[in-house]
This record gives sequence, structure tokens and C-alpha cells, in this order.
Amino acid sequence: MSSRPAARPLFEAAIVKPALWQALVKLDPRRMIRSPVMFVVELGSAFTTLMFVHALATGARDAGFIGALTAWLWLTVWFANFAEAMAEGRGKAQAAALRRARQDVLANRVAEARFDANVVGVPSSQLTPGMLVKVSAGELIPGDGDIVLGVASVDESAITGESAPVVRESGGDRCAVTGGTRVLSDQLIIRITAAPGSSFLDRMIAMVEGARRGKTPNEIALDILLAGLTLVFLVVTATLLPFSRDAVDRAGGGAPVSMAILVALLVCLIPTTIGGLLSAIGIAGMDRMIQANVIATSGRAVEAAGDIDVLFLDKTGTITHGNRQATAFHPARGVTAAALAEAAVLASWADDTPEGKSIVTLGQALLGAQAVRAPADAAFVPFTAQTRMSGVDVGGRAIRKGAADAITRHVAALGTAALPPEIKAQVDAVAGKGATPLVVAEGARVLGVIALTDVVKHGIKERFAELRRLGITTVMITGDNPLTAAAIAAEAGVDDFLAEATPEAKLAKIRAYQAAGHLVAMTGDGTNDAPALAQADVAVAMTTGTQAATEAGKMVDLDSNPTKLIEIVGVGKQLLATRGALTTFSIANDVAKYFAIIPAAFAAVYPQLRTLDVMHLHSPHSAILAAVIFNALVIVALIPLALRGLRLRPAPAAVTLRRNLLVYGLGGVIAPFPFIKLIDLGLAGLGLA
Repeated sequence: MSSRPAARPLFEAAIVKPALWQALVKLDPRRMIRSPVMFVVELGSAFTTLMFVHALATGARDAGFIGALTAWLWLTVWFANFAEAMAEGRGKAQAAALRRARQDVLANRVAEARFDANVVGVPSSQLTPGMLVKVSAGELIPGDGDIVLGVASVDESAITGESAPVVRESGGDRCAVTGGTRVLSDQLIIRITAAPGSSFLDRMIAMVEGARRGKTPNEIALDILLAGLTLVFLVVTATLLPFSRDAVDRAGGGAPVSMAILVALLVCLIPTTIGGLLSAIGIAGMDRMIQANVIATSGRAVEAAGDIDVLFLDKTGTITHGNRQATAFHPARGVTAAALAEAAVLASWADDTPEGKSIVTLGQALLGAQAVRAPADAAFVPFTAQTRMSGVDVGGRAIRKGAADAITRHVAALGTAALPPEIKAQVDAVAGKGATPLVVAEGARVLGVIALTDVVKHGIKERFAELRRLGITTVMITGDNPLTAAAIAAEAGVDDFLAEATPEAKLAKIRAYQAAGHLVAMTGDGTNDAPALAQADVAVAMTTGTQAATEAGKMVDLDSNPTKLIEIVGVGKQLLATRGALTTFSIANDVAKYFAIIPAAFAAVYPQLRTLDVMHLHSPHSAILAAVIFNALVIVALIPLALRGLRLRPAPAAVTLRRNLLVYGLGGVIAPFPFIKLIDLGLAGLGLA
């Protein structure tokens, strides 16, 4: 059970106070120009500031109105900057916590992978890739690396927030360790893999603080749209001044619309709400990933997660519990159970995986007093993703164990045409029960079948059903034979599966889906997953996985929980839905401002425009101020939604789009009317307009 703390409050004092100051710092035009909409608002604020100073100097009657208008225009810009600073502050708080986990410790460097080797004290900041270090119980791991010798319990709470220690051991895909974590038991020899300043913690801190954060394609496209709308309204507003003057000349009296009112009109016409919150929405999306203990290398990866429609998941550890155990030996005709057990134990003696260890345990228990140990001259053959088998060469015997198809190819190369019929039947029987069959052979002779049993996780079928309602196809990846894969796929409720998966097969399957126009997500932790992770549109690597997998992933899951991909998809969809909803609301709520400002600004010149004053606002000045104040306050009101994200219901994208158009489109049209009226009444009641 994770001990990760609850999500931080939205308006935590430690974040709000710096954000108040940062909102002022961000008024620097060199920063503001990155947001076209708010940059225009800032220019308008600066212009009305000059007008206010001039009005004071000349004693103009409308100096108070221009001053109030100027103040609220500056507040509009400041509120937008405050939203962005709040989003950044939440990420910086997480980065500070990660930085505290990074310490320069004295590492025990050794020249060779032996626990009794002489050690030399070296500061961890001087460790370079390839160096070997020894870490004992109670000591901090000095840098990122791979375990080359030993097994130990490691406290990773500084990185993951998980209080329960985890086991890390040499061999397999659980050999990676992170600098700053602490060994709780036993000893490890670790080969350093990261250069100083480029450790996993350093990269995480840079990602969280936004040093590598750039605008995503969707943000850039939306920025272009907003800039285009702003330019259109700028031209429209600019042309209203000569129209106003021409009307005054023809009427032979009156005053044309003032420049201050035109600035107010421009600010209210352009989509300031989404312009002010756009950056905050993107940053907050990455922050929600961090709260889920996932580090995204960019906002683009978060966005892509929201668009994916195919999800690749490993069977072992994701769909099943992952602790496959040997449960039975099924010898071939003419082979005793003891002979099969002896061969299986010898072939698995150097296999450090849980499956290999369980085969040794089961075989030794069956053999009893005849339990075997591998001779010193044994030459072990390690498992590879390409051969999909392992074994041992000892005393002139060549024993191999592996998947049925791999052993079939192996014995065929030695002159045996195919597996014996009873072995084929036993493989199918084991696979038909959802277990994994491994075949053992000595030379060209097949000795029998080992049954490995795993259990599908409780509730996983319901989670896949939820993904299906979101329009996402699930694909299970497994090294099992097709019969086993089909049985587990049916039990888990996945839509498709890839059996006997090699790195090449995974890559080809992903490319096939992408060629059909799908966006694909995948999770993995092994070196053999790296090519597929690099190909996937969204790749989530486990922090406990190999360096190759971590480098290939576009996100890193600190909890090393493969099912986290389901949460990641939810965060991505939430980000896109939030941005879409607030864009819809921003454009829609401009409608009410038209009914407030246009009659107030032009009714004196064009009396027929008074029919648009459906809110019956108190005066032209109060109407304009009410619209500008609402324009500023709505940004503040929507900051919590921008930071927390829209609550999603499981539904296809088209259904979600229709619902948001109804709620935020219609709501954006209706909501401003009563609020602008209330603000107008307040201004009139206080005698401010």
C-alpha cells in the first residue's frame, strides 16, 4: 500500500506567497510576449495608464473612470500570471522535495565485483559510468546504477513515496537502483550508469521545474488560433474609431468613442479567459502526473496520453500478479519425474528470475535426498528475448528449457522433427488452464513439461471495460504460447493479444497499429522493451527497469506499477478536456460582454444600439467597468478548475465533447449576464460609476 501523501491543497500558503510575487515578475514584456492574448492586454493596460496620467494632469472629468479601468486591466494580466505561477509553484515544491533526496555521500568504490574486495572512499559526485561501488545495509546508494552482485531490501520512499521496502537483485529487469535510496539489508555491488549531474534525480528535478518544458503542438496550435482571433478583433476595434467620428460629424454634435473604451472593448472581445489560463492548464497537467508519481519528459507526452486509442500492456506483473511459480512436472513417455526434475533444476540453477528459483525449489523438493547441485564446471546458457530459452552444458549434457516453440526449433536443429505428440498435448493442456508451459530437453530428446502458474489480478477486467468505454483498445503482450495467451486474454477481458512476443514482434505490432492510424501507448521495464517503447506514441518506463528502458520511455513511473498506464491515460484525457472546456467557455462568455459594452460605447452615436442593453445597466461607465471586472474575476474563479482539471466520466471522446459543448458552451453564454448585472448594481450602489 502506497504511503504517498495526499494531493497538496490548491492554495497552500507556501505556494501562494511566492506566486503572488512571481505574478508581478512575469509582467516583464519579454515573458508576456509568449502569450499573444495577454500581451495585448498588457499593452492595453500600459496605454490606459498613460491616458490616466494625462487625464490627471489635465483634470479630465473621466480620470476616475480611466483609473479604475486601468487598475482592472492590470489585474487581468496579473491574475493570468498568478494562475501560471501557482501551477509552476506546485511543480517546484515537488522538485524541492526531490532535491532534498539528492545527497553527496562517500561511496565505497571497488575494483572488482566481490564483497571482500578492497574499498576506496570516493565522493559520489566523482563517480563516473562503469565504476563499481559496494553498498551495505544502512548506507545510501551513491548514484544510479545496475546491481551486478547481490540481493537486498531497498527503501525507495525518498523517490516514490512508497514506505514498503522493495527487493532489488542482480540479473533480470529488477536490477536498476536510483541514487539517494537506502539499502536496508545485506550488501550490493553496483555498476554506476549515470555521469555526475545526469542522474535520474537530476533529470527528474529538471523535468519537474520545467527546464525542459516547451509548448506542446496543441498549445502552439491554440496559441495561433487565439493570436488570429486577437488580430481580427484588434482590426475590428481599430476601425470603430473612424466610424464613430464619422457618425459624430454627420450628427453635428456629440463626442466620438474614447480610446479608453475601445481598449476595454478589445480586452473584452479577445479570448482572455483561455489566454490567461492556457499555460497553467498545461503545467497543471504535468503536476497531476507528478502527483501520480509519474515524471513526464514533456507536456507533449501528457497530451498524447489523452489521445491514445490503443494500449499495450505486459501480461506478467500488469494483468497477472507476475509471481509465476512452478507447480508441476509432466514427464514425457519413458522419462521419470525424478529425471525431469533433475534436468529442470540443473537448467534453472543460474536462473535468478522468480520462475527459475521456483523451478529449483519444486525440483529439489521432489528429489528429496537426491537433491542436486550444479558442478563447478557447468557452463550456463542465459535466457535471451531472441532465443526464449536458457539452460546448462555440464558433463557432456546440453540441457535446455524454454517456450514450446523455442524448444521445437532447438531440437529440430539437432535432428528431431517435432515435439512428441504427448508433449504437444500436455503443452496444450497446461496452456488451456491459463498456466505457462515450459519444455525441457536434453540434446534432441524432449524430457517433459513444467507448468508455471500465475493469477489474473482482481478487478483488472473491470478496468479494461472502463478503458473500452473510453474508446481504447487493449492489447496484451506475453511470451506465452498462443493457447495460454488466449486463455488469459479471455479471463482478463483484453481486446487483442500478442503471444510469443519477441522485441521484433512487439515493434512490428505497434507499427501495424500506427500504420492503421492509431495512437499507441506502451509500458515496459526491460532492455528488450526499449525498441517498442521508443516506437510507441506514449511510452512509460518503470524506474526499476533497465537503463535502456528508462531512456526510451517518454514518461517514468516512480512506483514501477505497470497498471499506472491506465491512470496516465486518464490524466491526459483530463488535460485535453479541461483545455477544450475552458476554450469553449472563454469564447462563449464574450457574447454577454457584447451586450454590455457595445450599447454603452456606441448608443450615444447610434441610438438604435440601445436595444442591445438587455441587462439595463446603470450607465455607460458602469457597464464597461462591470464587463472588464467580470473579465478579470472569471480568470480567478477558474484557476481551481485549471489546476485540478475537469472531472471525467468514462465515455467516448465524441460524447465527452458534446457534453462539454453543452455545459461550458451554453454556460459560457448564460453565466456572465447575471454576474455583470450584479457587478453593475454594486458599482452603482457604491457610487463608483
